[in-house]
Amino acid sequence: MNDFTTKKNYILADELATIAMGKQLADIVKNELKQGVVVFLNGDLGAGKTTLTRGFVQGMGHVGHVKSPTYTLVEPYDLPDWQVYHFDLYRLADAEELEYMGIRDYFNSTSCSFIEWPEKGQGMLPAPDMIIDLAYHDEQREISLHAKTILGENLLSKLAE
Repeated sequence: MNDFTTKKNYILADELATIAMGKQLADIVKNELKQGVVVFLNGDLGAGKTTLTRGFVQGMGHVGHVKSPTYTLVEPYDLPDWQVYHFDLYRLADAEELEYMGIRDYFNSTSCSFIEWPEKGQGMLPAPDMIIDLAYHDEQREISLHAKTILGENLLSKLAE
């Protein structure tokens, strides 16, 4: 098994910087990697997980509101060349529920999945290409991106310093 150690850390000044980071990730996926990714998002409530995902979804071409899927578990965005899925597993009672909703159908080469609270879906989710940790840092947010696959390594290598 490969041990991927590439990690990048940034301080995000505000909500706009968090959205911009999501858009930058989308630009790399859409225009350079040209294949879908699986991203696990970690952080306390309000740390910026949905805000980062909003930037990604908009960066992939979605025009309109991007809402948190807290009560629906998944919010799909069907775009011309991509499917983007924003999962929020916070309210998931049992990981088995994911099997009933056809979780395996959400992951393919043209789908990008951002999964909040991934530990609640343990055993039912594919391995992530990247794990992103978001944390409060005074009035700002600190974001740590950890590559977990070759695809994740490629994504991180193209991310601006």
